[in-house]
Amino acid sequence: MSVSKKATASVPYTVSELTRIVKELLEANIGLVWVRGEISNLTLHTSGHMYFSLKDEHSQLRCIMFRSANVSLPFRPESGLCVEARGELTVYERSGQYQLCVHEMVPAGLGALQLALEELKSKLAKEGLFDEARKRNLPAFPWNIGVVTSATGAAIRDIIRIIRKRQPCAHIILNPVRVQGEGAGDEIANAIAEFNRFGNVDVLIVGRGGGSLEDLWAFNEEVVARAIYASKIPVVSAVGHEIDFTISDLVADVRAPTPSAAAQIVVRDKQEALKEILAMARSLVVAMKTKLSAIRRELDQAKGRYGFAKALDVVRQKMQRVDELSGRTQTAARNLLRQKQQLLGACAGRLRALDPHEVLRRGYAVCRESASGRIVRDTSDVRLFDKVDVELYRGALVCSVEGVKENEKRSS
Repeated sequence: MSVSKKATASVPYTVSELTRIVKELLEANIGLVWVRGEISNLTLHTSGHMYFSLKDEHSQLRCIMFRSANVSLPFRPESGLCVEARGELTVYERSGQYQLCVHEMVPAGLGALQLALEELKSKLAKEGLFDEARKRNLPAFPWNIGVVTSATGAAIRDIIRIIRKRQPCAHIILNPVRVQGEGAGDEIANAIAEFNRFGNVDVLIVGRGGGSLEDLWAFNEEVVARAIYASKIPVVSAVGHEIDFTISDLVADVRAPTPSAAAQIVVRDKQEALKEILAMARSLVVAMKTKLSAIRRELDQAKGRYGFAKALDVVRQKMQRVDELSGRTQTAARNLLRQKQQLLGACAGRLRALDPHEVLRRGYAVCRESASGRIVRDTSDVRLFDKVDVELYRGALVCSVEGVKENEKRSS
């Protein structure tokens, strides 16, 4: 159907007809073209097809690169990368949107974000912010752990879950910030500075979950890099997934591939620590026995020498003394091992006493509002007929408030 025939018949086009005409005109009159622009909004579909936009300072063009074309790309496309793409202009009829169907694509130099990133890396490296010599070791058993991340993201949930499992008695202090968008970098830097002014923190975890280069850009900002560098508290950078790398990773004392890995790095598993202490005690006993055996061998060799033949009595006395000292040493070692085992047992008991489930085992319960999950601490926190969940040692009860008994208020 041609445009002229339809027009002379004075019959309106359907949307599909007009869209198809535009599609045919684009494909017939423009054909294959090369387009230069910066990649943004890159999405790799589960089908293997790649969807993105090419943009410059004035316009943007939607693009699709089917799996059959992108599997042979010699580089990994990323948002912010400037490329040259060859393809044909067409129209996706369902939405009526024109797009470039890309057949091949090559890098055209660094995109604006990537270029800014490389320039800042070079600047900070010259100033020594990345020097390995200035980086500090993390504390072996941190008590207070500061976290700078979003209060609503998956990162904080993963960090809390792992630390609670590995070291239940550790304190987690969250300073919530935005982790992307305008002003996020300033919030992150201010949070790090606030922790340093607070002072009562052993180690900091700074990070967020994965995302595009634009999403992670706050952790590439100079203000964040300098805040980490100036921190008197050791900093673990945990930004994105394992493949993501930011400037904060380079400045921090330790780089963790993910927020979950950061939690595992910061706190040691309590059972592993106990095993290490017991292994060290056993190694000490073995070392003592080895040293005493060496001394005994030296004495045995001395007995057979001509110069000591007439001094056999002295040698025998020395050997007896060695046996005496050996017995004392072994006794002392056993006593030391027993003391350490008792200390470990006491520590384990204290840890168990701090476990909330141990409190529930003794007959206590935790009451929460069913709707919000908030813990009920006072009768004024609920109203008649509110639904509450009563958590027991085994299972929970779903209850309704039928009445309230007022007691004298306890001091907080």
